[in-house]
Amino acid sequence: MKRALIITYYWPPAGGPGVQRWLKFVKYFREFGVEPIVYAPENPNYPLVDEKFASEIPSDIEVLKQPINEPYRFAKLFSKKKTKQMSSGIISKKEISAVEKLMLYVRGNFFIPDARMGWVKPSVKFLSKYIAENSVDVVITTGPPHSLHLIGMQLQKDLNVKWIADFRDPWTTIHYHKSLRLNKASERKHKALEASVLKAADIITVTSPTTKKEFEMITETPIEVITNGYDISGKIDFEMDSKFSISHIGSLLSERNPEFLWKVLAEICKEDTSFKNDLQLKFAGAVSEEVKQSLESFQLSENCEFLGYISHSEALKMQHQSQVLLLVEINSAETRAIIPGKLFEYLAAKRPIIALGPKESDIEGIINETKSGKFFSYWDDDELKTEILQLYKDFKNGELKIASEGIEKYSRRELTRQMASLILVGCG
Repeated sequence: MKRALIITYYWPPAGGPGVQRWLKFVKYFREFGVEPIVYAPENPNYPLVDEKFASEIPSDIEVLKQPINEPYRFAKLFSKKKTKQMSSGIISKKEISAVEKLMLYVRGNFFIPDARMGWVKPSVKFLSKYIAENSVDVVITTGPPHSLHLIGMQLQKDLNVKWIADFRDPWTTIHYHKSLRLNKASERKHKALEASVLKAADIITVTSPTTKKEFEMITETPIEVITNGYDISGKIDFEMDSKFSISHIGSLLSERNPEFLWKVLAEICKEDTSFKNDLQLKFAGAVSEEVKQSLESFQLSENCEFLGYISHSEALKMQHQSQVLLLVEINSAETRAIIPGKLFEYLAAKRPIIALGPKESDIEGIINETKSGKFFSYWDDDELKTEILQLYKDFKNGELKIASEGIEKYSRRELTRQMASLILVGCG
């Protein structure tokens, strides 16, 4: 059995999507001949916490922990809310204050590649000693935060150990990178570090085809696409919503505000009072004031239910009981590579999906391949209206369902098989 040392910032009790990818790999690795050892921070500053994830950690795996100095702890003295958003990668361009501008400038130019850079040297020292005293066949780093890849690169250089760099999101092409107020020297340093990591790694894994294409322009290192996925291990007890519910799970912030959807829904409400009475918009997760104001301007507020952050188990139940599931990505070329983790759980829920995003988005390929719903580019008003009217007609006739295909390839167990194969063959 191969021993894989996984270096990750996000680990239970962290909540949100960032923790789930490697938690699920660890959960199933042993079935495919890989023994995981996890290295994570002892005192992290997680923007979201979900204690229930801890129950999925195999009871007898080795978890190594070391302290980390979190600069965001000090930044909270200026703005607790904004610091929490920044620490989770949420950066809004709207109504940015002088303090926020300063925080972004410091974050982008003094903490390269990110605010966890101070964890690199102590981690290399600690893990070098561990690897010298214990058998490790491969080191795996997962980012963001991308500073963790610098740990893997140094361990590979010093100890000649095999190293896989896993990118859950892009590095310099991520949509918020341009918001960091980088000077030219800092931008060059980010790109140089990115190129160094991509060229040094033995294998690179990414979560989308577009990211693979972008990285192939920089390196000849083998790159494999292993997406995120779904994992529903137990029975979910639920009753279908009696209303025509359209549910969004996850953050819906200012730059992810699909006003053309609100416009279409408002039009149908004016044309059909039955639709107005049946419509229920459900939001689980952070919703910006701008989005709420937009909904109010289209006279949809009375149809809305804002649930705030809910646990992962509650989110799964909500996905299954909703009539329609809504997926929204920012309308930007930089987000074409982003495939939200919730898409795969939406697939498993087997409810019709309405997905909104930029043209040539990787989301569209998965939606079409699995026949799980419809994808719309921004301001495809007429097509979107036609689809919603058809979904509502099916709902009224008691026929609202989806006949999706081939979603099994996105199960966490199947994806773990793929990752394990890379470890066993690629790092043999």
